[in-house]
Amino acid sequence: MYKYATNILKNTESPDLKALAKQRKIAWRRQHAIVRVERPLRLTRARSLGYKAKQGFVVVRVRVRRGGLRKTRPTGGRRQRRLGVTKFVPAKSMKLIAEERAGKAYQTLEVLNSYWVGEDGQYKWFEVILVDPHHPSIQGDDDVNWICDRSQRGRVHRGLTSAGKKVRGLTH
Repeated sequence: MYKYATNILKNTESPDLKALAKQRKIAWRRQHAIVRVERPLRLTRARSLGYKAKQGFVVVRVRVRRGGLRKTRPTGGRRQRRLGVTKFVPAKSMKLIAEERAGKAYQTLEVLNSYWVGEDGQYKWFEVILVDPHHPSIQGDDDVNWICDRSQRGRVHRGLTSAGKKVRGLTH
């Protein structure tokens, strides 16, 4: 079943999917930057990253602004070349920024992983999978109860998620 669902979503040229994606993005732009969703948009991707449809799992859609950084203009005097206002590139990926923001908004939960769900000219959206390490159904599940360990606390802020390891150069 998941194979067919993946093939349907891969066919991005179909006019029905294009119209649906456009309507979603219009609605998402009007929502808050961090929104809890009932179920994942890309179920196949979420399950491949460890999501299960059971209590203790939470999916959050996070909106991140695209483009480079723009720092505030310094008030102290210096020559123009040394102002350092534009053309800054963040050392983190947008995916990691989305995970960190979700982890900050839901401090009692731990970030498991995340995946891309859409983008337009101004924003990128990611769905972040969060897990409640204190929930009995998570503690009793041998596949995911490793996240209940004390060493996994605040893992997103220490670069221990997949996106964090990739940014730090630890993927190989």
